[in-house]
Amino acid sequence: MMKRVFLMLYNRTSGINEAAFLLGAFTLVSQVLGLIRDRLLATYLGAGAHLDVYYAAFKIPDFLFVSVATLASITVLLPYLSAKYGNGDDHHYKNARKFLDQVFTVLLGFLILVSIIIFILMPWLAKLIAPGFNSEEIHTLVTLSRLMLVQPIIIGISNMLSSVTQMFKKFLVTALSPVMYNIGIIIGIVVMYPLLGVTGLAIGVVIGAILHLAIQIPTLIQIGFLPRFTTAISFSELASIVKTSIPRTIGLSMSSFTALMLTSIASTLDTGSISIFNLTNNMLNVPIGVVAISYSVASFPMLVKYFYDKEREKFAEYIFHATRKIIFWSVPITVLFVILRAQIVRVILGSHSFTWNDTRLAAACLALFMIGLVAQSLVHLFVRGYYAAGNTKKPLLMNFLGEILTIGLAFVFIAMFNYLPEFTHFFTSVLRLDGVTNITLLALPLAFSIGNIFNYFTLVAVFKKDFPESNAFPIIRSTLQTITASLCMGVVVYGFLNLSATYVNQDRFWGIFSQGLLSGVVGIVVFVIVMTLFKNQDMDDFLGTFKKKFWKANVIIDQSAIDN
Repeated sequence: MMKRVFLMLYNRTSGINEAAFLLGAFTLVSQVLGLIRDRLLATYLGAGAHLDVYYAAFKIPDFLFVSVATLASITVLLPYLSAKYGNGDDHHYKNARKFLDQVFTVLLGFLILVSIIIFILMPWLAKLIAPGFNSEEIHTLVTLSRLMLVQPIIIGISNMLSSVTQMFKKFLVTALSPVMYNIGIIIGIVVMYPLLGVTGLAIGVVIGAILHLAIQIPTLIQIGFLPRFTTAISFSELASIVKTSIPRTIGLSMSSFTALMLTSIASTLDTGSISIFNLTNNMLNVPIGVVAISYSVASFPMLVKYFYDKEREKFAEYIFHATRKIIFWSVPITVLFVILRAQIVRVILGSHSFTWNDTRLAAACLALFMIGLVAQSLVHLFVRGYYAAGNTKKPLLMNFLGEILTIGLAFVFIAMFNYLPEFTHFFTSVLRLDGVTNITLLALPLAFSIGNIFNYFTLVAVFKKDFPESNAFPIIRSTLQTITASLCMGVVVYGFLNLSATYVNQDRFWGIFSQGLLSGVVGIVVFVIVMTLFKNQDMDDFLGTFKKKFWKANVIIDQSAIDN
């Protein structure tokens, strides 16, 4: 059995479909594990001070990873490494090895140096991250953050090494790494937390980082690319990598900084605010990962080809083709999440320490996060489009303006919730929050969504100016059909929820789960029927692909190949 497992890890992925299948399948597994992780956190800790401190402690290590480790990201490093490796003869192999050793040595050294500096400054930084925490919570935050500074070092090196495994088409190893990371965190929650308290959660993060790296080591040894320290470093060569990475790194750093600022603001609100904000944001990331990232990544190679072949019209057309596909998926998902928000939150988070007040507030936060889903999904696509065109400055500027707006609106909305009763009453009524405390927290997801909507519209406006040959009109008809079908679905789901409420026990997990599931399934059926009646092209494409892949598809991985 173990022999087969190792053979699968070593096995070279033979085609793009197989690679996409593996990456997609294990992305879904990782997302599911992430939801299990969040449910366990909610069960063990609830939306309380300990979970607030845990999430706040994450922010500095995450910012370190984004601002330093991404300088040697896969998207930047892989082309350099592939060029060095060439045809794989002995000469090129040695060049590639030498190059990898240089990157490994410099990146690891830089990560350790920055981590030591942050370790020393952490007591001061902790007060900036969480100005609303008391002295005991600040002390715990410092302890946890210092422990978790190991994570960006290990994950940074692991992501760098993923360039090697992807170059050799060992996609299974790459796909397994985030799965192992979540498993480590779950070990921290289930095993370490009962033994060591909240410190055990930080240890679980470190365990997850180690597993993220460890899963790749056997494959790296097998292909002869396990990196080593070296003193023979060409800084001029490495500087070109950094130069290429800087715009992307700055963009990611700004998003991470915004998350840091929103966490800081949340620390000044009621206890549990940071927990609920992060838990619901994690739910938003599931459809973002499955829909937005998938289509954006899949579109990137063709966008690069069209642009460098100077087929600008096809380039713009392909962007809007992908836009239509993202709208097709994200609009109905938005409607489902908004209507089923209470059931989703209760099933994923609601139990034991996570109270009914927490559930209702989290459900409202989720609804406000979801109104920005379409925009946030499309931002990923248009940013990739600009990257494909070799222009990183414009999406960077738009992102900067969007992040500044998000932070500014957070302060504005908090003031409006505190000083404008009409404003508070509106959201309380619409989101059915009578009697729920800490309503002010809604300011953060609301600001986040509006910031993303602004980012999207500015990107589209600039894109249409840069590519005047683009024509967005063909997607209008499809978008109107999708919105109409989604609204029909929403009405049916809402009605089915109310109808089934008298037949299920809403105080029990399985009652809430079955109510949400059946309502969602009925709604999806209605959506499919309406879109089919519209003769919607995206629905036809989906049904055609579904029939082709699942009714007539060949086996992805031949068992005999593994046995041999």
